[in-house]
Amino acid sequence: MVTKQFAGTADEADLRRADSLAREIFSDVANKWALLIIEALGERTLRFGELRDEVEGISHKMLTQNLRMLERNGLAERTVYPTVPP
Repeated sequence: MVTKQFAGTADEADLRRADSLAREIFSDVANKWALLIIEALGERTLRFGELRDEVEGISHKMLTQNLRMLERNGLAERTVYPTVPP
């Protein structure tokens, strides 16, 4: 996982404003599964199945939705390798 420096204005980062970018990202990240996924990915790179095993109780659908949301917000990066899994 790569951390990026915020380059916007202070108003865009104010969590109290309803239209702030920080509040929008925080509301996505603060859901039940996102924090567990981020914590698991912070340790090492995982394949989808490994990540599903790491985050106990998450369904295939919820993992997919949350990974797409995290990727859209720039909090996770997906790399596709043209190989057959072991």
